[in-house]
Amino acid sequence: MTTERECDQMLVERVRAGDKQAFDLLVAKYQRRLMRLLSRIVHDPAEAEDVVQETFIKAYRALRHFRGDSAFYTWLYRIGINTAKNFLATQGRRAPALPDTDSDQADLHHEGEHLRDINTPESMLASKQIAQTVNAAMDALPVDLRTAIALREIEGLSYEEISDIMACPIGTVRSRIYRAREVIAEKLRPLLDLPVDKRW
Repeated sequence: MTTERECDQMLVERVRAGDKQAFDLLVAKYQRRLMRLLSRIVHDPAEAEDVVQETFIKAYRALRHFRGDSAFYTWLYRIGINTAKNFLATQGRRAPALPDTDSDQADLHHEGEHLRDINTPESMLASKQIAQTVNAAMDALPVDLRTAIALREIEGLSYEEISDIMACPIGTVRSRIYRAREVIAEKLRPLLDLPVDKRW
């Protein structure tokens, strides 16, 4: 049974051997996922599409440097995130960075964990409003926090994978996710504290 990582590696080898269709398969596989992630960083959908396209162009050109130490998508996401950050910088729209909180504090602090499981009957009534609030809160986060929380909560990646993609220590990843969850939870609190009949 071939793993996803092995399958991607085989496609990479085929591209290196001159098979351009193999790269098309990688694009087809990761385009939507990359778009979903990068549109969290670059808010304008048309600009995000451009960044995704540029990411694939850069990945294609750099494929000979891909050693397979990490999964292909990890490598691709790293290129995508850096391309998005560079795009924002050239547009003069670099998001302000918040200081990272202490990673030990982040490990001990579990508030915000409910963001993964908010499908209680009570919260289902306000799910649309909650989703809008979460999206608005995420969009307002500094780019590093927004990227970390999107990779964790939307892409479902491990701390190790996020650390690899964002090229920072796991402690930094944990503190960014902790800080992002804290900000989002703060925005959600008024919604979650309201009685059900006041939510309409």
